[in-house]
Amino acid sequence: MSTPHIESKPEDIAPLVLMPGDPLRAKYIAENFLEDAKLVNEVRNMYGYTGTYKGKRITVFASGMGIPSIGIYSYELYKFYNVEKIIRIGTCGSFHEDIKLLDVILSSGAYCKSYFDELLDGVDIDFIQSSEALNKLILKTAEKDHLNIRYGKTITSDVFDLYCDSEEKFRRCFVDMSFLSVEMEAFGLFYIAKKLGKEASCLMTVVDSLYDKRSLSSEDRETSLNQMIRLALDSIIEEE
Repeated sequence: MSTPHIESKPEDIAPLVLMPGDPLRAKYIAENFLEDAKLVNEVRNMYGYTGTYKGKRITVFASGMGIPSIGIYSYELYKFYNVEKIIRIGTCGSFHEDIKLLDVILSSGAYCKSYFDELLDGVDIDFIQSSEALNKLILKTAEKDHLNIRYGKTITSDVFDLYCDSEEKFRRCFVDMSFLSVEMEAFGLFYIAKKLGKEASCLMTVVDSLYDKRSLSSEDRETSLNQMIRLALDSIIEEE
């Protein structure tokens, strides 16, 4: 069986999924972290790979950018491929002075002003939590590995924050400064997971900040992203 966007057979997809936005990052993870990785989807070049990590079957499947794209892929993976857990792994921005470039953030939940939930189910939900159980596994794994990660709320925006006309305009939309990060997909993933009775979390590396205008080197980005990828992999294979 396939779906309009996924050509895989049901047995091709593992119940545990890491979901980067970039298809080439999915390829990178498969080639550098999984054993016996097999390409299981390339429809629209949205690559999916299944292999093993420490003896457990894992699928890495790209989501594309934005709520509509991750909404499609997470829904089809949960609904038609019996996926149980998805950890989104990606990048984010921050407008907190104490959040530094390359910090890793775990989202406790996402706030969004999108019409995604109204169009899908006729409801109006501004904030939705991520999986508490899966988050506990991630925090436990991070502590065991002596990794310092930040844990807090996320803003999911339909607009890439660096393209806003001004910092003041963006801040007016999101006046609650308890939000640690801003990105473009988490709300959609968390909403679909809750709708279908599944688990979802989101790990992000900070790559832009209002308080630090440095351009990160490719080596710095790769080192930080690899740390986040390993944390996601080690966490998702843990038993609750």
